[in-house]
Amino acid sequence: MSVARNTLVQSSLTLGSRVLGMVRDILLIAKIGAGPVGDAWATAQQFPNLFRRIFAEGAFASAFVPIYARTLEAEGHEAARAVAQEALRVLFAATAALTILAQIFMPWVLLLIHGGQADDPANYALAVLLTRITMPYLTFMAIAALLSGVLNSAERFILSAGAPTLLNLSLIPAAFVAPSAEKTALAAAVAYFIAGLLQAGVLWWGVRRQKVHISLIGWPRMTPAVRKVLKLAIPGTIAASGTQINIIVSQSLASFEVGAKSWLYAADRLYQLPLGLVGVAVGVAILPRLSKAARALDESGSRRTMDEGIGLAMALTLPAAAALMIAPVFLIDVFFTRGEFLLSDAQMSGHALFHFAWGVPAFVLIKVLAPAFFAREDTKTPMRYALTSVLINTVLGAGLFFWMKSNGEAGFIGLAIATSIAAWVNTFLLATTLMRRGWYTPGPRLVSGVVRAALSTAVMSAAVWFMLQNLAVIQAQVLNSRILAAVVIVLTGGVIYAFAALLTGAIRISDIRQALRR
Repeated sequence: MSVARNTLVQSSLTLGSRVLGMVRDILLIAKIGAGPVGDAWATAQQFPNLFRRIFAEGAFASAFVPIYARTLEAEGHEAARAVAQEALRVLFAATAALTILAQIFMPWVLLLIHGGQADDPANYALAVLLTRITMPYLTFMAIAALLSGVLNSAERFILSAGAPTLLNLSLIPAAFVAPSAEKTALAAAVAYFIAGLLQAGVLWWGVRRQKVHISLIGWPRMTPAVRKVLKLAIPGTIAASGTQINIIVSQSLASFEVGAKSWLYAADRLYQLPLGLVGVAVGVAILPRLSKAARALDESGSRRTMDEGIGLAMALTLPAAAALMIAPVFLIDVFFTRGEFLLSDAQMSGHALFHFAWGVPAFVLIKVLAPAFFAREDTKTPMRYALTSVLINTVLGAGLFFWMKSNGEAGFIGLAIATSIAAWVNTFLLATTLMRRGWYTPGPRLVSGVVRAALSTAVMSAAVWFMLQNLAVIQAQVLNSRILAAVVIVLTGGVIYAFAALLTGAIRISDIRQALRR
């Protein structure tokens, strides 16, 4: 199965989940709004979102898949099953212990990520309660991650890509069952717990259908195979989650500005769309092929896979990033301005979205470049670069945040700037190291494809800018509905980009046929 088709499967299911996720966030943000309660809810989601993106969206699986696949190929199904089972027991024990400790020490843990509002006892206590309820999601995601790795090794992507839909289906009802912002947040936190249990259960069923019978019952043992998995998985997980750690750092600093967490959260929901739909999907799709090429010492096959993955990622990411930069306030306003979330909140959130947007290509490239290291069982190098980006983000973000506040500006905007700069530094380090080691050099076809995609994006951007200048005219033609006007602009922009990409050769009919062919 080609990278394009694997990505199409992954992205299609992820798209369905993200659409439901937008519905979820539109409903919950309207009910909870921006402010102390909204900030408490954003804080309660920080751990679940971090662990979902680290585990469920491929970071842990990226480290686990090469070991599992190598064992499967060299020693057979039973040996691979034993590795998965022992690794699962150790992972479950470790994450369960961490969850229990977090429950006990949560009031002090939140001083690190919500300390700016510790002087508001009622809302700080609400943040502690909500986070305690959502924290067990860590253990569920750890189980789901390993099970997803087993499925992805067999190039079975449907369940691992579709399982996150259960989170959205669980959270949407929370917007309707409670009358107040506080009770809505509480219902949503409980829904997180339920969703984690459902996701782990569905993936467990999927693995058993592949005739891989894993049991949690038994004492965890640090076998040589498990130590090898953890030796790669721990730095690999840190490496693949650098962007998410930077988000945590930014949110922590944002707690010193009431409402900023809510504004950053709304921006996060939009700029994470291309990252989840493209970056994660391509990264997950290419890892099994890169691992296979690395075992066979097939450097040409590895390069072709990387070229295909990066080319596809940039062809889909550049127009999305451009659209977010051209119309940040408009998009936030259309999606989230209702109920307790005001137009003034949309304007503040839009400022952050603009600066996140120019970092989107870097966020995606990190997800595509890192698997080239993971496939060769080198997880320490990407980890070092991820930690470097965290250091840059922390120092630069703190500096910009307090400098901008001292000058009477919104400090949280500096956090978005720092996050994007840190991502581009991470991307540069990954790319130059791959080339220096001779593991990957972009081919001329890729370079040409990226240039063509950039030209097509410029054509689309001009068209979208023109439509925004004539927004009142467009809105008048669609029942004065800002939502319908946004749909018209987004669809028209997408069609224009598609035609421009076909004309310039950024996307070719043969590539589309290959993606759709079994």
